[in-house]
Amino acid sequence: MSEVVIYTSAFCGYCSAAKNILQRKGASFSEVRIDQVPGAREKMMELSGRRTVPQIFIGEHHVGGHDDLLALDRAGDLDRLLGGEDING
Repeated sequence: MSEVVIYTSAFCGYCSAAKNILQRKGASFSEVRIDQVPGAREKMMELSGRRTVPQIFIGEHHVGGHDDLLALDRAGDLDRLLGGEDING
């Protein structure tokens, strides 16, 4: 299974919803709280080019935010990506 990292902050409904999707899929993930970890917001912005949370990374793939994760799931690609498959090829 691919490593999953999700950047979040407190009181973020979309963050909670994204974590629920990942938990429902049985995916373990590392959560990085940008409001608690010094330098985490800057690192997230550097990696994703985005300022908003959540930002989700599965393996080397930047998924995006909650809506992107949901679209990936609806397209049937989330399980493949979590399983380590390359969905871009």
